[in-house]
Amino acid sequence: MLATIEILLPVFGLILAGFVCRRRGVLGPASASELNRFVVWLALPALLFDTMAHATWQQLYQPAFVVTFSIACAGVFVLILAVRLASGRHLADASVDAIAASYPNTGYIGFPLGLIAFGSASLTPTTIATILTACVLFAVAIVLIEIGLQTERAPHKLGLKVLKSLARNPLIVSPIAGALLASVHVTLPSSAETFLKLLGGAASPCALVSLGLFLAEKRPSSEDKGAAGISLMLTAVKLFVQPALAWWLAARVFGLAPALVEMVVVLAALPTGTGPFMLAEFYEREAHITSRTILLSTIGSVATLSLLLLFMGHRT
Repeated sequence: MLATIEILLPVFGLILAGFVCRRRGVLGPASASELNRFVVWLALPALLFDTMAHATWQQLYQPAFVVTFSIACAGVFVLILAVRLASGRHLADASVDAIAASYPNTGYIGFPLGLIAFGSASLTPTTIATILTACVLFAVAIVLIEIGLQTERAPHKLGLKVLKSLARNPLIVSPIAGALLASVHVTLPSSAETFLKLLGGAASPCALVSLGLFLAEKRPSSEDKGAAGISLMLTAVKLFVQPALAWWLAARVFGLAPALVEMVVVLAALPTGTGPFMLAEFYEREAHITSRTILLSTIGSVATLSLLLLFMGHRT
């Protein structure tokens, strides 16, 4: 448990830094939104582009693992999307809720935790999971949000408007551009690599500080009460339902090797990453639900991940 806490401490520290800065007035009321815009328009696109530009077919060709992790994420996403739509939620809001319950923090927590528990063998599965989460799942959520925000109902006109919006969205364009670069085997100059590494490296820390800034804002108590119940439900799904589904798929359906079964379950059991909060804040949806889900799932994962790894025989 100590190793798990040690990995999660920087996450809490960055959130706390943003929270304290806002409460003490060091950063103003627009700071959360402005910092989040920096992440969405500059830092995260650089990270997604760099990730896809260096992805190779040999590295990613693990079909059973890809299908298992993809279904585990997609299954939870579709479940929450259907439940929230059935409760009368707007498609854009339901999509944000769905990704909050299915978006594991593979980048910031998955890599260090995987190295501690499984060694270097965890690097390739974690890279695959990161690409599927940050590029594919993210893109699906953005498409659904864009569809929900359009007022046009004629199918061909709706499709055209959505495509135009997606073509202007850096979170969609950047991974596609990176994949195209990788497909033609173009090597970026070292100065461009350094630029991408510096800019992309700011994505997660800035997103966590932005989350802390957002959490520090005072809201009506009625709003907090409504958000608390939904956030608890999304957190429970993230920490219990998703890893359970991943285990069933990996062990019972696709028969993965025992080591890969453990890895896919741990990756699915990770707390919610900052991506859903970026979307909620960027599209001006109900970010208080997403931010609370990220915080609760991160706190809860200290216990759930430690118990899971202990059960698997990895003493952290």
